[in-house]
Amino acid sequence: MPYGPHTPADRARMLAALGMRSVDELFDDIPASVRAHGLDLPGPEPEQELASRLRELAARNRVDLVSFLGAGVYRHYVPALVDQVVSRGEFATAYTPYQPEISQGTLQTIYEYQSMLAELTGLDVVSASHYDGATATAEAALICLRATGRDRVLVSAAVHPQYQATTHTYLDGTRFAVEPIPTRPDGSTDLDALSRLLADGGRPVAGVVLAQPNVFGVLESMAEASRLAHAAGALFVAVVEPVSLAVLAPPGAYGADIAAGEGQPLGLPLGYGGPYLGILAATTALTRQVPGRLVGRTTDADGRRAFVMTLRAREQDIRRERAASNICTNQALCALTATVYLAAMGPHGLRDAAALGAARARELERALAAAGAPRIHDAPYLNEFAVRVPGAPRIHAALLERGILAGLPLASWFPDDPVLRDGLLVCATEVTRPDEIEAFAAALAGVTAEVAA
Repeated sequence: MPYGPHTPADRARMLAALGMRSVDELFDDIPASVRAHGLDLPGPEPEQELASRLRELAARNRVDLVSFLGAGVYRHYVPALVDQVVSRGEFATAYTPYQPEISQGTLQTIYEYQSMLAELTGLDVVSASHYDGATATAEAALICLRATGRDRVLVSAAVHPQYQATTHTYLDGTRFAVEPIPTRPDGSTDLDALSRLLADGGRPVAGVVLAQPNVFGVLESMAEASRLAHAAGALFVAVVEPVSLAVLAPPGAYGADIAAGEGQPLGLPLGYGGPYLGILAATTALTRQVPGRLVGRTTDADGRRAFVMTLRAREQDIRRERAASNICTNQALCALTATVYLAAMGPHGLRDAAALGAARARELERALAAAGAPRIHDAPYLNEFAVRVPGAPRIHAALLERGILAGLPLASWFPDDPVLRDGLLVCATEVTRPDEIEAFAAALAGVTAEVAA
């Protein structure tokens, strides 16, 4: 039986204070079409029958596929010690470390995460309380708006569509505007178009957001984009893939004010919906604009090392309407996973993972081109790229029947683009094997011939 701390009399008094007759009135502002109306669940069953049903449902998961899917979530080898450490009870059951005297271990893990991500991104301040890359990107846009006092953010059309959609969810319906920066035929952001958008003196820009690599896997001219943004008085946001930072210039090196991204590649398993980890880092000048919890290191009264919650600017319990954000959580277990993964891999191991993934991607590109699927874009890339396959959604479905997950059909994101709707976005990492690449290319050639016949 669930425990509820409030009696019917308690609830009646609270409703009376609010001038309401029922709890339902609290939700009147939510359109009825999107309200929850209960769960469509079957009735109770005996435990033995329920266990059998759950086994049947679990058997529907495909774990035998050869996968070339990336699109924002990536397969990497995770050393066994990562799961061994994070499964310890003192970590798995830990919650928000409000009381430092009993939370030194949790505070230290967050501090170490922040330190490692600061080194990886080349920035000064790292938060540890964001759900995923999409919400971290939206929070970065909010930082730009607060810090500059301006009301316009430019986001490259080559940023992940889900990140763009989440940013719009945050800002649409407010006085703030989110505008796209178009892309060039080679898949990169059109910096000439960016210059024109920034030159609109009547509407100064708060921030410019580009991804590195972008959603097509293409490498952007981040230093030049950063220069253009700063020349117009705007902040520059780099949306990054963390493993790539082992071989690419970090955001701090090209003057980014903020870095955002998805932390899943840092030891977190693939999951349908997470839980994942939003990366958010910034320069020292923006410290008080960063939402989430910042942990610092100090000494106690006896001179011993101690960890403390230095700043928690997002907390609605202490800042209410002045909070930097109310849409973040304590992702400490996911941050711990990333920390242990980075410690286990080390800088050389992380660089090897990124470099081997890039090498496998080159093998994949050559094999698919030979099978009749050339790259769509000719700009440089790291380990992900789009290939042209006429009738890509049908080919993708046919390959799935053969046990091959052939990346992402770009028609699902760009149904009205005549080029991209015939594209597959494919990815290789260090766990992609040469025999899998050969099998993919052979199957693609065979399926394409069958469809053409």
